[in-house]
Amino acid sequence: MSEVLEKIIKEKISADHLLYVSLKYTKTCDVMINLIKRWKIMIDYSIDGLLDKAKKKKLIKKVPTAPKLKIDEMREVFKKKPEIIQAIDIYDMFKLIDLLQKTKESEFRKGVCLKIQYRGQEVKVDLEKLKEYSEILERFINQTKLFLSEKN
Repeated sequence: MSEVLEKIIKEKISADHLLYVSLKYTKTCDVMINLIKRWKIMIDYSIDGLLDKAKKKKLIKKVPTAPKLKIDEMREVFKKKPEIIQAIDIYDMFKLIDLLQKTKESEFRKGVCLKIQYRGQEVKVDLEKLKEYSEILERFINQTKLFLSEKN
C-alpha cells in the first residue's frame, strides 16, 4: 500500500473515532471542530496523492503548489466523478474552519449544534450533518483508493 494511502487511512481512523466514540460521549462543538480538521487533513493527503497520480497518468502537466490551484485542478481532472467533487465542495468550508465565525449550541446534549457562518449563510452542523459528511467522505476515499491503485 502506498505511503499516501496509509496517511489517508490513518486520518480516517482518527476521524471515525472522533465521530463514533468521542462525540457519542462528550457532545461538544470542540470535538466537532477537531473532527472537521481531521477530515481536512485527510482530504489534503488525498488531493496530493490524486494529483501526483494524475501527473503520472499524464492527465496534468504538473502538480500546482498553491492550494487554490490544486482545488481548481481537482475540479477539472475529476469533473466526471461526483464522489470527488462533493468532497472538494465541503473541503472548501473545512479548510476555513479556524477562520469562520462559529456559534456553539446545546453542548453536552443530544441536539448539539455548531453554527458556522460560511459564504454569507449559516451552516448548521449537527450529528446528522456530520453523518452526511462522513458518507460523502467515505465515497470520496473509495474513489481515491481506486484511482491510486490503478496501473498507470
